[in-house]
Amino acid sequence: MYKRILLAYNGSEAGQKALLDCRDIAQWGQATLSLVAVMPLPTSLLGMESGVYSGDLVEQEKETYQATLNEGLQRLSDAGYQAKGEVLVGETVDEICEYARKMEADLIVVGHTHLDSWAARWWRGSISGSLIEHAPCNVLVVITS
Repeated sequence: MYKRILLAYNGSEAGQKALLDCRDIAQWGQATLSLVAVMPLPTSLLGMESGVYSGDLVEQEKETYQATLNEGLQRLSDAGYQAKGEVLVGETVDEICEYARKMEADLIVVGHTHLDSWAARWWRGSISGSLIEHAPCNVLVVITS
């Protein structure tokens, strides 16, 4: 039985489906549920005009991730389930795995959409695939087409 569940949430269709499945699993097992949204490292958020690091741009981006996280938390609250959430900054898989270790998660839940072509899979990579390789606990991948 899972007691501590971590949902990597990005607000996508796959993420929203994972949120619903995660809620059901958490309710069934009376588990605590935490949501994280991972913002890329600030070095990848360079101002296009000047090519230099912009603190304002990073803050705007972090607010966007926080709004996405808040939307997920609100959906859970509307369904009668309370969870906590946090925006993390860094490499997605590393941050999720580190957070899972810190909270001693039994399960990581992540949404996944099948990519159409081998080129798309190669170019974008697979967060869920990398999580399966590096996670400190079980990983549930919720798939949408």
